[in-house]
Amino acid sequence: MRQYAILRLLLAGFLLYFAWPVIPSAASQLELVFWGGWLLFLVLVVGANFATLLHITKPPVMEQERVRRRQTLNH
Repeated sequence: MRQYAILRLLLAGFLLYFAWPVIPSAASQLELVFWGGWLLFLVLVVGANFATLLHITKPPVMEQERVRRRQTLNH
C-alpha cells in the first residue's frame, strides 16, 4: 500500500515538473481556470497520498482486499 502512494506522489511530481513552465504563460481567462483547476486537483492528489502514507485514512478498497487475502492465507 505504501509503495502505491509513493508512486502516485512521484507521478504527480513528474506531471508538475512538465506543467510548471507552461502555467505562467496562460493568457486567457479559460487557460487560467484550467490551470487553477489542475493545480487544485494536484493538491488534492498529493494530500490524499500523504494522508495514506501517514495512515490518517484507510487505504483504497482494492488495496484493503489484498490485505484481507494475505491475512486469510497466512492464518
